[in-house]
Amino acid sequence: MTEVSRTDDSFHVFDTTLRDGAQREGINLTVADKLAIARHLDEFGVGFIEGGWPGANPRDTEFFARAAAELELRHARLVAFGATRRAGGKAAEDPQLAALVASGAPVVTLVAKAHDRHVELALRTTLDENLEMIRDSVEFLRGQGRRVFLDCEHFFDGYRANREYALAVVRTAHRAGADVVVLCDTNGGMLPAGVRDTVADVIAATGARVGMHAQDDTGCAVANTLAAVDAGATHVQCTANGYGERVGNANLFPVVGALELKYDRRVLPEGRLAEMTRISHAIAELVNLAPSTHQPYVGFSAFAHKAGLHASAIKVDPDLYQHTDPELVGNTMRMLVSDMAGRASVELKGKELGYDLSADRDLAGRVVAKVKEQENLGYTYESADASFELLLRDEVRGSRDRFYRLESWRTISEQGPGGVSGNEATVKLWAKGERRIAVGEGNGPVNALDQALRTALEGTYPPLATFELVDYKVRILEGQHGTGSKTRVLIESTDGTASWSTVGVADNVVAASWLALEDAYTYGLIRAGLEPEERSEPSA
Repeated sequence: MTEVSRTDDSFHVFDTTLRDGAQREGINLTVADKLAIARHLDEFGVGFIEGGWPGANPRDTEFFARAAAELELRHARLVAFGATRRAGGKAAEDPQLAALVASGAPVVTLVAKAHDRHVELALRTTLDENLEMIRDSVEFLRGQGRRVFLDCEHFFDGYRANREYALAVVRTAHRAGADVVVLCDTNGGMLPAGVRDTVADVIAATGARVGMHAQDDTGCAVANTLAAVDAGATHVQCTANGYGERVGNANLFPVVGALELKYDRRVLPEGRLAEMTRISHAIAELVNLAPSTHQPYVGFSAFAHKAGLHASAIKVDPDLYQHTDPELVGNTMRMLVSDMAGRASVELKGKELGYDLSADRDLAGRVVAKVKEQENLGYTYESADASFELLLRDEVRGSRDRFYRLESWRTISEQGPGGVSGNEATVKLWAKGERRIAVGEGNGPVNALDQALRTALEGTYPPLATFELVDYKVRILEGQHGTGSKTRVLIESTDGTASWSTVGVADNVVAASWLALEDAYTYGLIRAGLEPEERSEPSA
């Protein structure tokens, strides 16, 4: 097993979420956002955090100024990004390089052209002058006490077009004092075999320390990054959750997961790998994007099992259908209950929820039969754990917990003057021996129903004041037709400390929503430790 300390510098995990990742469509980070993300990345234990391009825009300039005063980095070193000096000038007089020095960052990443056509067409200078720009810029920054990494833009395309010139760029940067020369697959078109061969050739031909920066346009950014490591690269540039321009960059978390768990390289401080799932989700919240449920290692579904055959094997040994222990990366194994479920799936899911069904085969069989019956009607429990737990409780107890007895509900939607619509709901029910009638208004019939039910019960069940509906999904079930189709509604609720999901199916969206709401209230009140006032038949 290869041990890498935080000081021996033998392998770099370099994060560029705050610069390259921020170029993703839909991400617009404030300075406060960038500081918060930097703290999370440092807590995770990456070696370098590229903060942006000081001098190129006011936000990045402010970030470095505030970082100097507000960031106390324990593991990472802050990196400023910029370009080599302009053609025909001098590095010592270049205002952009001066801004990099003024940022106070101890490390600077310079981007340089490595493709001969880009030099001539984009920079409009000669190939020799481009090499001089690289040499002069690196030596200047080294003279200012800065550590320098050089990003070779469009390297792989340039290598194919003119191998000797691409290698000359690497040699020039290396001889001028760049600690790492990073080969960039800027267009994201490379495949792993080509990356491996190219990186191996560059290292053999130049003797430089090489890094890898991969875009994900072919879906191979993580694989390309690991292929570069196989060939001898000791510096990997990634972004949290794979954020980046177009389809994104090499995803930090699968790369680190592979290095730690598959390559046996200790690239993080001790104990940090177990924080990976939490850090991934925290950063997703900060950039205001929902965490990808199917992301490797850290996704909510990364260790979720649905097929009955898998469940039977997992019951014997979880490793039979999992590539690693989810707890190592801070995730958990989940059993999904569906019409594919067998007895083993239900037993495992029951155990996950605190019910031991292994000693009662008849009970487990009834639960399996009930799940398949309900899913045949359009229900789905793999995304509605709370509704499944209520179903399980019904079968275990032989009755359904009830906190009230419904008499009726109705909703009214009307169009008012000026095109303003109104939605009103009335709920009639019995709770604690009293008949209650409550009216609610909302921005839709379901919201109005939620308000009416809350009004009817809140005085009797105070925990309801903490409940909030945070997500609502409607699905027209396949095999049905148009407005007469059956509808499935999934609702996610929270009490501020935990969340739960429930499902309802009916011939119309309001009725399906009511059933999901009922489950949400019932589960939440049970979770709050309250006793139901009565029990009824499970099918009632």
